[in-house]
Amino acid sequence: MDKIKLDKKSNNFDLKVKFNKALENKYFHKICKSLELPEEILMKNTTSLLEAAKEFENCSNCKNLAGCKNSVLGNMIKAEKNNNGIIFSYVKCKYSLKDKYKDNVTNFDLPKNIKNASMKNVYKDDKPRIELIKKMKEFKDSYLKGESPKGLYIYGNFGSGKSYLTSALFNDLAENNVKSVIVHVPELIRSIKDSFDKDYSDIFDEVMDAPLLLLDDIGAEYLTAWSRDEVLEPILQHRMDEGLPTFFTSNYSIDDIEKHFTINGDKMKAKRIIERVKQVSNEVELVGKNRRE
Repeated sequence: MDKIKLDKKSNNFDLKVKFNKALENKYFHKICKSLELPEEILMKNTTSLLEAAKEFENCSNCKNLAGCKNSVLGNMIKAEKNNNGIIFSYVKCKYSLKDKYKDNVTNFDLPKNIKNASMKNVYKDDKPRIELIKKMKEFKDSYLKGESPKGLYIYGNFGSGKSYLTSALFNDLAENNVKSVIVHVPELIRSIKDSFDKDYSDIFDEVMDAPLLLLDDIGAEYLTAWSRDEVLEPILQHRMDEGLPTFFTSNYSIDDIEKHFTINGDKMKAKRIIERVKQVSNEVELVGKNRRE
């Protein structure tokens, strides 16, 4: 785009100077060229076009949403032709659009690094982890085909990545518009107990009916007959009846956690829980380096 010839007798002299100076900015120049409008109209919108150019430049050099320098986080001012004029609006940047899928995953009381888990950042440096990742891929492929695969009961040592890997899988599936819920079991039971005199049905129903569910750190909760029989058992019964895939993470194997669910020697009710766990998930062991150290 050529610069406008200056006429010092014109009342628009200062504006023309500003416009011609702005054209030296490659981002401003690109926007003006793309609009295919008369220079007089572009010149009248120099200030707004400069703002759009600045945000265009910010986005061109941005590497993540956390580094956004624009006036509205995750958005960019965009100039568009409208008949013989220009309209300016906010459009979401590529990182903001990419993160939108995370709305499909509901997290209750989980650390930020778990919420943002990604398969791209998963360590693949030991055999047990690779085997688990293969099983997760098999689950994903089967689920997206419309089949009804079981979830996974992942147990192993503290810090081996059980929760991170499952959250990464859920985030991956969320990009395919699959909704899921992740709850920390000790916190779930505490929350329901604290709201016992109130209406806790919303969270209870969301957990029961989630297309995918992760019951994180099961076995770490302070267990009572009430939390076993009135919280966990109804959730598992419903999900078993509806064929809803359920994932678990635990430091205990299924055999060991059966002992945890045995209260006052009542083995029958413990077995009821375990049978439902087995109906909705397949057991997988993950033993590895503690990556939280």
